[in-house]
Amino acid sequence: MSVGSAAQPAAGAKAAGDGSRLFLFYQSPVGKKAVMAVTGLIGFGFVIGHMLGNLQIFLGPEVMNAYGMKLHETPPLLYGARTVLLGAVALHIIAALQLIKMNSDARPTKYAKVSPVTSSYASRTMWWSGPILGFFIVYHLLHFTLGAAHPNFLYQDAARHIPAPYENVVAGFSNPLVSLFYIIAMILLMLHINHGAWSLFQSLGLNHPRYTPLIRTVARTASYALLIGNCAIPLAVLAGVVK
Repeated sequence: MSVGSAAQPAAGAKAAGDGSRLFLFYQSPVGKKAVMAVTGLIGFGFVIGHMLGNLQIFLGPEVMNAYGMKLHETPPLLYGARTVLLGAVALHIIAALQLIKMNSDARPTKYAKVSPVTSSYASRTMWWSGPILGFFIVYHLLHFTLGAAHPNFLYQDAARHIPAPYENVVAGFSNPLVSLFYIIAMILLMLHINHGAWSLFQSLGLNHPRYTPLIRTVARTASYALLIGNCAIPLAVLAGVVK
């Protein structure tokens, strides 16, 4: 047998071993928390960039629509970002549901009374706000990206199916019920990030008594900034500031 033919099975065995170790790591609570941390970080980065892009609506229809056109003229960036985001959201929710089941299986007898002494309200809403936000993302894409949930969806380039972001946002948020739904979703996002943005460092083993208070403060500030920035858009439309 030649040296080359012997090396190939060895390399294959190593790859299989690495895959097995990754699978076993994911099967553990620590592995699932690590997946939630990484996917949460991806989501956090996306919502910051998404909000900054959407706030261009206050600069007028020309700026906002040019921004939308530029995104659609770079399909690898646009569809790559959407694919990564949806994949991260799916993994985040799956890992969260699996952790809930693992915790439930480990404690078959429920506590007679739950007294949240040290946990915050944000941390106690993580498990149900996450799936709701996942549903919101799907609705958001159907509403402002695909137009399936929008009765008067407009295109600035119908031939290439490039939406007109400014007009669609104004038309969508002119409906008070739609605006209310978005504002509620942003409140849930604020609560989710308020806890998740700092706890992900804990999940990755990067917490430290000296830096954790600062991380908490940054996470809280970022979550409030996202709430204010995102809610400003539907409120401005309803108030007639953006029209």
